[in-house]
Amino acid sequence: MNKQIDIEMDSTKNNEKLLSTDLEQNLKMVTDELGTEPDIVIRQLHLYKDSKAALLYIAGMADSNAVNLLVMSMISEPSPLCGDRAEEEETPFQTLMYRSIAIGGVLKLNRISEVLLSMLEGNSVILLDGFNEALIASTTGGEKRSVEESSTQTVVRGPKEGFTESLHTNTTLIRKKIKSANLRFEYMIIGHQTKTTIAVAYMKGIVVESVVQEVHKRLKSIDTDSILESGYIEEFIQDTTFTPFPLLQNSERPDAVAAGLLEGQVAIIVDGTPFVLLAPVTFVRFFQSSEDYYQRYDIATFLRIIRFGSFFASMLLPSLYIAITTFHQEMLPTPLLISIAAQREGVPFPALVEAMLMEITFEVLREAGVRMPRIIGPAISIVGALVLGQSAVQAGLVSAAMVIVVSFTAIASFVIPAVNMGTAARLIRFVLMILAGSFGVFGILAGLMILLTHLSALRSFGVPYLTPIAPLVPGNLKDVFIRVPWWAMSKRPSSAKMKGSRRQGQPSSVADMQGDSEEGSDVL
Repeated sequence: MNKQIDIEMDSTKNNEKLLSTDLEQNLKMVTDELGTEPDIVIRQLHLYKDSKAALLYIAGMADSNAVNLLVMSMISEPSPLCGDRAEEEETPFQTLMYRSIAIGGVLKLNRISEVLLSMLEGNSVILLDGFNEALIASTTGGEKRSVEESSTQTVVRGPKEGFTESLHTNTTLIRKKIKSANLRFEYMIIGHQTKTTIAVAYMKGIVVESVVQEVHKRLKSIDTDSILESGYIEEFIQDTTFTPFPLLQNSERPDAVAAGLLEGQVAIIVDGTPFVLLAPVTFVRFFQSSEDYYQRYDIATFLRIIRFGSFFASMLLPSLYIAITTFHQEMLPTPLLISIAAQREGVPFPALVEAMLMEITFEVLREAGVRMPRIIGPAISIVGALVLGQSAVQAGLVSAAMVIVVSFTAIASFVIPAVNMGTAARLIRFVLMILAGSFGVFGILAGLMILLTHLSALRSFGVPYLTPIAPLVPGNLKDVFIRVPWWAMSKRPSSAKMKGSRRQGQPSSVADMQGDSEEGSDVL
């Protein structure tokens, strides 16, 4: 429970009801709204000074140990008063709030809609006869997954913990990484039916304030009945809808999100999913892995170049094969041309159809591998790699060279650290294959020019997508295609409006910090 939660109030008259001073009437209002389902627990109690009260919570949503502790503290004699206050001057409500309840987070509410929302979040509600306010005790709990290693962003060296579906667990994991008073979390609720809690995290003093305001503006403009995963949020708030490229970064790793916050990004954490969104984002960030910063800079640079090469290979290799074998055979050495021609001698399809058949077959196998139970997954791999591939070549449907091209393309697509960028390359690959089959290399070049123009026009929360390449920011090129040693990265990859761009050797004054900001804004 957090006091910062910006509770979304329905405009209907029913949800504007206030609690009354009659306990039975309040209980009736709650049961009218939530029903009398078995998981809605209402326990009537007699408290100190014979006050009548009721404890309400939802079984499974509330932590049973916290609820038991709450009941014990309510029915026990309160702790003695301190100071000169007379016990007779204190109401039972005040006694319960200030001296009885042994739960950390307690607040009082008087709107029935707020009380219901608190119950649905797993908190316990205490209603007292004669008082038109409710006490909300933080007992949120229930069954949840423990912190485990990320399944989508694994590393050889580095932290092994990943986010879970619990919002509070995820915010705690980030706080453990950044123990700074400048780390801020702001909460809101989105979804008329799901009432999903969203946390916006940023580093005060580092982030550009206008980006935080824009994130809040876009989140508040979402008008939907359900938010079940951060993918819902991503489609609502991204700058451009019709693009294959991801305009928000998602991560399952607390260290990756903490690094993004320390570089001025804003994190959007959605309750119920382990994937945290980061904005703004640039094209080159999708090729950076957490592991780049945990191992030597020369190895990290080599691996990063491999990733960029794999991205272009996964996007271009089939189309180049189609273009060269169909239109530009003179580009191949004669022995290689004879070898490919001999392999294709019995193939009844043109290279474009042959490549399309293989690529679609691989996409079907990949989708089946994701959906099938894990115990059957290896069997699918054997069927796909050995049976279908070898049988297709022996039957003369496809050439062995095409199997090699499609296999290498598939492997190259998995080298990209961000799955959503790899998906973009898959979609673009099919368009370039059609262009290559129709116009040869000229078609591929035309497609790449359109693609480059589209990339140049993209923005992520106002930040050019190709930054720091276009526009060119020389100061930010230390962590793009190569990663320089840590001691050489004294400043964050900053934007023109970022404050506090220095991360090694702190400036001694505010004037120094402003000077850093001006120095870091050398956009060409």
